Amino acid sequence: MPRSTIMFVHGLWLSAQSWRPWQDHFEQNGWATLAPGYPGEAATIEETRANPDAQAGHGIDDLVSHYCDAARAVDGPVIAIGHSFGGLVAEKMLGENAVAAAIAIDPAPIKGVKPLPFAQLRSAFPVLGNPTNKSKAQALTAKQFRYAFGNALTPEESDALWEQWNIPSPGRPLFEAASANLKRNSPAKVATDNADRGPLLIMSGTADHTVPDKVTRAAYTLYAHSEASTELQQFEGRGHSLTIDHGWKEVADACLLWLDSKGLAG
Repeated sequence: MPRSTIMFVHGLWLSAQSWRPWQDHFEQNGWATLAPGYPGEAATIEETRANPDAQAGHGIDDLVSHYCDAARAVDGPVIAIGHSFGGLVAEKMLGENAVAAAIAIDPAPIKGVKPLPFAQLRSAFPVLGNPTNKSKAQALTAKQFRYAFGNALTPEESDALWEQWNIPSPGRPLFEAASANLKRNSPAKVATDNADRGPLLIMSGTADHTVPDKVTRAAYTLYAHSEASTELQQFEGRGHSLTIDHGWKEVADACLLWLDSKGLAG
């Protein structure tokens, strides 16, 4: 029987290559891995930064379809681990039974989540502040990145991570998530009541500005009507950078432990 494969799904403003340390760590622990980029994302960070229009206009449904295609191309079961909007994508894929299990780390808010903290609004304002950004792709400045991702880090570490991993990303997913509760068939709608799906772990950093802990906990409660396994784990004092900063391995090891507890092995 083919072994399970971990598929890493990144969020807005981070390159797929930001998962490389995770891939190395998981492969050393026996897993096969892959980390596809977004539709239009180039093979290198430099190329992606130089051609932001290639990603422009892609929304949540495009991302989900893109990653479902990648999962179908794998021989054997796939487990999705996603961060931020990648977490939302992982949740949608699991709700549609496109993956065997999922871990959503600081996932972007799904339809039904009501809290809207100021920190979340401020983090998204560089994109949501201009309606024309819905059809564009845009990067964050170092200052904007420090607030949205690096608020729990030193300015020096935040700036270094911005320089290393930051790329332009499509604005459409942010607009779709922001209007999710106003639209019946929003792309941000997830089948939270699916009782036949695989297990789900939702992770939260308690100091996160982009997806505040309150928002993540609200998403977790939406799964209460499903009999499928859903768990929540919080990381005290961690911000939205928790997958790429100096403490990333603590989060990665927590994922490995959870996978093992569910009888899932590479």
